Amino acid sequence: MNTTQWIRVGLASALLGGAVLKAEPAEKKGLAMQAADAFIQVFGGHPGFRLAHAKGIVVTGTFEPTKEAAELSKAAHFKSGPIQVVARFSDGTGIPQIPDGDPHGNPKGFAIRFNLPNGENTDIVANGLNGFVAGTPEDFVGFISSVAATKPDSPKPTPVEQFLGSHPASLKYVTQPNPTPVSFATQAYYGNNAFIFVNAEGKKQAFRYQILPVAGETHLEAPDAAKKPANFLMDEIKERIGKAPVAFRLIAQLAAPDDPTADATKVWPADRKQMELGTIKLSAVDPKSDQTQKELEFTPTNLTDGIQLSDDPLPAFRAKVYRISVEHRQ
Repeated sequence: MNTTQWIRVGLASALLGGAVLKAEPAEKKGLAMQAADAFIQVFGGHPGFRLAHAKGIVVTGTFEPTKEAAELSKAAHFKSGPIQVVARFSDGTGIPQIPDGDPHGNPKGFAIRFNLPNGENTDIVANGLNGFVAGTPEDFVGFISSVAATKPDSPKPTPVEQFLGSHPASLKYVTQPNPTPVSFATQAYYGNNAFIFVNAEGKKQAFRYQILPVAGETHLEAPDAAKKPANFLMDEIKERIGKAPVAFRLIAQLAAPDDPTADATKVWPADRKQMELGTIKLSAVDPKSDQTQKELEFTPTNLTDGIQLSDDPLPAFRAKVYRISVEHRQ
């Protein structure tokens, strides 16, 4: 997605309207509420839907761990399987009616909940780009606020251009290739944030998730994506799963000692060791998907024994924004 596309996203507020959540000065609000307000300014107010990744579909299946997974972490879902999972594919933006082929709907999202044998659960929240637009809550709020402040008649350089001009990592993120997949099942997804595995001996290892499609990655050229029906990805995944389970390999990219764990904009080198944790097989679409996704709250801080937060500040911040989003849609 290039800079011009992001500027067009910023203009959505002028087209959609939408009030902020609380009428008080931004400086008196926490960063999470400022982010939530900015999402509504950009995408419009859509009660009953998520502030971001509003359009989605819920699927169910299982996770089968590898033997190597238990060497990295004592987490319950790595000890034995199969483990029941609930997952949600989604388009980007907070617009529930966005066409699946609209470039503003990228990157696609993929959230997974593992239902553990002890009755608890743990989540992974991922999307279709490796890395993230900001490394700190302050920079994320600065970015989304600059998008919200960019209007059709904004003088050059616009607020979003000013922000990207002073944040090269953010500029690199938003200008990287970001095509629409042929299917949710042919997109790779990345956890972006660093976490810490702890195994039975107490050994710790920093890592980031990668979720790779067994079917391989295939994408559409932008003109072809634009010609697709508005709900083609939602319909395609229903048809695909109806014929056979959709499978993904869950991978842990392991950090080297000097790899940064506190900045999600810094993608680790591709030659870092990868460990296969298991296979996710999605075998059914939730028949009550519309209702289920309003009730589900996937949270990056919903961890379990054997998986810990790192020094990355974004998961805790994202969890606060997600909590506001849950209140917004419920």
